Amino acid sequence: TYRYFANEDFIPDRGDFANFPLQIEAWTCTDVQEMSDDILSRLGVTDYLLCDFVNQELEAVANVYVGYHQSQTRDTGGNDNVIHPPEHCLPGAGWDIIKSDVVPLDMGFGGEARRVIIAKGNSRNLVYFWYQSRGRVIARNHEKVLYMFLDRATKNRTDGSLVRFTIPVIHGDEAA
Repeated sequence: TYRYFANEDFIPDRGDFANFPLQIEAWTCTDVQEMSDDILSRLGVTDYLLCDFVNQELEAVANVYVGYHQSQTRDTGGNDNVIHPPEHCLPGAGWDIIKSDVVPLDMGFGGEARRVIIAKGNSRNLVYFWYQSRGRVIARNHEKVLYMFLDRATKNRTDGSLVRFTIPVIHGDEAA
């Protein structure tokens, strides 16, 4: 049914992350990062932003990653081009997930985010992420997959993004 109803992807017009502002209020991107070809190939992203945003007033840094997929596909040969859930990638990079919750977003749009505390050795990070796909802001991977299949069958669309903020936890102070 999935393949019958959707045989051609609709790719919406969009801007490139190369034009994303590197200054947003008091936050400035101090380090635009580039991923290796190997990592890009494994992620399957069409475009991405990976940057450390620093707020001098707060003495804070937030690593921001937004990975955009203009089309997500799964084929029977095992060649997937879908957004990788951070719950799968973080442990693969040596991080342990020590706490995970779903929280409402209060950023001018509705939706939910996954709030995760990760640990590697003595380091701790607070991670917020969500899937922003076809007008939805989704925290749960199974919902993202369900909507991807539904939208492919009804709108010929599978485009979407993963938005992730990673903030170091200094001296165990999660609240800061």
